Amino acid sequence: MGTYRETFEYWKNDPFFDEATRAELASLTDEREIEDRFYRDLEFGTGGLRGVMGAGTNRMNQYNVRRATTGFAQFLLDTYGDAAKTRGVAIAFDSRNRSQEFAHEAALTMAAAGISAYLFTILSATPLLSFAVRHLGCAGGIVITASHNPKEYNGYKAYDETGCQLGLEDAAAVIDRVGAVDITATRVMDEDAARAAGLYHEIGREVLDAFEAAVETQAHELPAEARAALKIVYSPLHGTGNVPVREVLAHQGFTGVRIVAAQEKPDGNFSTVRSPNPEERDALRLAIEQAEAEGADLVLGTDPDCDRVGIAVRGKDGFQLFSGNQTGALLVNYVLTRRAAALNPKSTLVKTIVTSEFGADIAKKHGLQVVDTLTGFKFIGDRMNRYEKDGSQEFVMGYEESYGYLVGTHARDKDAVVASMLICEMAAYYLAQGKTLVDVLAGLYEEYGMYLDVLDSYTLKGKDGAERIRAISAQLRQRGVSLMPDVTELLDYTQGVGDLPKSDVLKYRFADGSWMAVRPSGTEPKIKVYYSVRRPTREEAEQVLAERRAVMNALIDA
Repeated sequence: MGTYRETFEYWKNDPFFDEATRAELASLTDEREIEDRFYRDLEFGTGGLRGVMGAGTNRMNQYNVRRATTGFAQFLLDTYGDAAKTRGVAIAFDSRNRSQEFAHEAALTMAAAGISAYLFTILSATPLLSFAVRHLGCAGGIVITASHNPKEYNGYKAYDETGCQLGLEDAAAVIDRVGAVDITATRVMDEDAARAAGLYHEIGREVLDAFEAAVETQAHELPAEARAALKIVYSPLHGTGNVPVREVLAHQGFTGVRIVAAQEKPDGNFSTVRSPNPEERDALRLAIEQAEAEGADLVLGTDPDCDRVGIAVRGKDGFQLFSGNQTGALLVNYVLTRRAAALNPKSTLVKTIVTSEFGADIAKKHGLQVVDTLTGFKFIGDRMNRYEKDGSQEFVMGYEESYGYLVGTHARDKDAVVASMLICEMAAYYLAQGKTLVDVLAGLYEEYGMYLDVLDSYTLKGKDGAERIRAISAQLRQRGVSLMPDVTELLDYTQGVGDLPKSDVLKYRFADGSWMAVRPSGTEPKIKVYYSVRRPTREEAEQVLAERRAVMNALIDA
């Protein structure tokens, strides 16, 4: 198209673009804003699309949704031929602004390509979409969500026939096809015509019911009085967890569930939080305040697409927030303890390379194999598919430090519905023994040693930010093991490590068995630094962490 200015003028004036889009662009006066909207196309990456909503080639809008869907449709037709048309694609959406509209656009774009679209009529959690692809026998799936990002964002995630996010090879093939699509060549089918042609189907409660039943097969025996005794405050953070989490907990006999009323209803502006991210204390603030007032034992908060869950637990000094690594380790310990009799030499825990060894060490003590994957749950899903195909190992549980867990094989993505159920069950199990999860965690630290795991995220927005992130990565590679004292090994995953695909991750191993990893985010304008320190005591671990953080802060803030 030429320069960003020429592309801007084209979008602003060409009648192909709807009136609202042209009016939005006509109102722009800030040249940097115009450049940021048009200096590139919003990339269809290995995780799909994610970006700020608005008009422009580098924004999340109906035109980029159509373009992505056109490329994905071509990939499905090339892969499955006419079978793709009848098998179709399952499409879901979360509670974000414009999510339902974008899902509708994707459905009508699929229909225009001759592929049946199975569109949810209800707000749907990401794990429900993953389940639906398998349940309905579809050739692929799409969910419109930007997960825990701020309200300005939306996104588009594509799934394969197993309900797993597209693997690297398939994603590369889709990226090629999307890149070849001229945005003005995309087509949508009229909804009435699509219905008449049998290319537009609506799905809802029946698939949700099947999903909830599958989730509940992962529950363990526990006396009804133990379940009823647990007092829980739950916040869906204005998202899709409200229905499935509450229904599953009710089916399981957790009668002491109270909802955060101000965060119960869908709200794409997420008006009660800075960001609907259960990793952040602010997101759970209202729930913790309510739990303190009501004398609850446990706080749960699920993100807008309900694939991640954060918790806070009542302890001696009030409510203690747990990290994803801590909750993961507790779940590993609980699930393996309860299933000890069913474990065998093939039983396997799968985690990511930036997840603490805490849970892995617990799993190994229970006799499990532990497998590391790259960051991103699709790599865990890929391992599940491999095990299902060749029978070499049996998947018991997978998790990542960013609050995503999966127990069972009903989905191929992280699932905050099954995780919420098992967290409540675990809390009730120990409460019946007179212990809180704070007590249980302290006992695990006593047994395994202190693991201090921290993530620092640095947000560097726009074109300048992207260049700064690249420069930081280059500087780190240049300094190598000399970056800080006691580094014994630097693993550069861009060169390939073991049997893992290449990825832009640096992992530093220290003489004491600790590690640090650095990676640019694949979905946000951030560079992330993961610290994992293991020491006999918390005091020693915190001192080491402070020293390593000082080095990284100086380098990144320079």
